[in-house]
Amino acid sequence: MHIISQSLLDGLSLAGGGVPIYVQLRDQVLAALGEGRLKPGDQMPTLRQVAVTLRIDLNTVRHAYDELEAMGAIRLERGRGSFVNAPPAPPDAAQHDRDLDDAARQAIGLARARGLDPNDLAERISALTKETPDG
Repeated sequence: MHIISQSLLDGLSLAGGGVPIYVQLRDQVLAALGEGRLKPGDQMPTLRQVAVTLRIDLNTVRHAYDELEAMGAIRLERGRGSFVNAPPAPPDAAQHDRDLDDAARQAIGLARARGLDPNDLAERISALTKETPDG
């Protein structure tokens, strides 16, 4: 197994609290992308590897991977597996601003849903961006 896949598998965990398992899995993969632990071109663990490691249903993993693919974070190559996508080409300025607004609104909504202050989130994002190699 590819080292990236194994390190990702080793870092996955599930918690209670009513958050659906596929959402937890999706969010952990997105966090690994944000932290730079996953890079464009890295091969993802297979659906079966994730399901066996976490002892969850294969369809739950498929749901998480489908969402990641729809978001553009990963791509499926039939017969080869799933891979981390390279970032898309930069959009035009107007689309860039709309995309930033959409991402910001989602982050604000998620923060509020979890009882967090969106301003604290903005400060944390700024600090984390400075810490990551691609920041």
